[in-house]
Amino acid sequence: MKTIGIVAEYNPFHLGHEYHIRESRRLAGEESAVVAVMSGDFVQRGEAAAFSKHARAEAACRCGADLVIELPLPWSIASAEGFADGAVQLLAALGADTLSFGCETTDLGELEDIASLLTEPTFLEETKELLKAAPARSYASARQEATERRLGRPLAVLQQPNSILALEYLKAVHRHGFSLTPLPILRKGAGHDETGEAEGLLSASELRRRLGTGEKTEDFMPGEATAVYAEETEAGRMAHDRKRQDLLMLSRLRFLKEEDYLSLPDAGDGLGSRIWSAVKTACSYEEILASAATRRFPLARVRRCCVAAALGVNAGDRLSAVPYARVLAFDERGRALLREAAQRGQIPILTKTAHVSGLEEQAQRVFDLGARAHDFYTLNYRKEEERSCGEDWRRGPAVCT
Repeated sequence: MKTIGIVAEYNPFHLGHEYHIRESRRLAGEESAVVAVMSGDFVQRGEAAAFSKHARAEAACRCGADLVIELPLPWSIASAEGFADGAVQLLAALGADTLSFGCETTDLGELEDIASLLTEPTFLEETKELLKAAPARSYASARQEATERRLGRPLAVLQQPNSILALEYLKAVHRHGFSLTPLPILRKGAGHDETGEAEGLLSASELRRRLGTGEKTEDFMPGEATAVYAEETEAGRMAHDRKRQDLLMLSRLRFLKEEDYLSLPDAGDGLGSRIWSAVKTACSYEEILASAATRRFPLARVRRCCVAAALGVNAGDRLSAVPYARVLAFDERGRALLREAAQRGQIPILTKTAHVSGLEEQAQRVFDLGARAHDFYTLNYRKEEERSCGEDWRRGPAVCT
């Protein structure tokens, strides 16, 4: 079976995501199956998702995806490189032959040229030299300068959020030698974090804002996704209260010790100590973020470190290989994909949480981190009766018919 792999957060699933799946099938073959590797309850920008991973996976499955797999927590809240590497590993292990991604450009030649350059050891050393010469500058700025020097032309893609992720997907494919055919899909609609409407579409960030304020969103999401999110909202299972989230984060961060911050993923070059110092003096979570962030340590990186600290994720939890594939939702074609993947035996597939006991110890820890993160996530639910502990251990995949 021809299988299209997609890396996503679906936070929330909207018309642009539906278009991406539909266009991927048009270009790769209408009979192709679609497997999506999706972030869990906490996403790559270092925040809680608007709805739980279970609800978002069901919405995606009812709107075009055949199989939705959870990207485990240590990779969901990683840098773009770690996020992409973990997701691409999962797609390859599940038998995807095409890697489709939304992008600000469809010039695959340019993307491949840049990705190839970014993986060269000599290029990495050149970037480090630029950082040494100007320690206050950001890594992204140094990388862009080094890349443009090498290729001899301005490169707008290095400032485009979806293109940056696309480069990380391609780097992961090259690094591991996977047989995944890249399929860039030109991104439509409002840009990343933009507030206005474009081509009848809103950005995910604007949709999250409107969901949080109770504004109308159904015109910008597929009907079945709207229905899933409406049910979650009615049941009080949404994470839209930023004040509550920030207080939960502040409370958790104050209980940690300095060594906890020093052992965080991506907290090198003094960032762990910087966050620890901010926690000791700040009166709010926003103040911690503002105090710790600099040009060298962008706000998103600080947020990811803080979320990792609050959820107990340390640098050793991001293993060299993603240890399992947890199924969040599937339809009939997805069921066939699972059978094929099980026969290949490249990765343990979890369709029941009882299967976790058969994993190696480190893999069990990774799963438990995600389950405890879900318990932390549900503390933001509006209805107290929905905040029960251990739900992730009791929850099976959504079956979409």
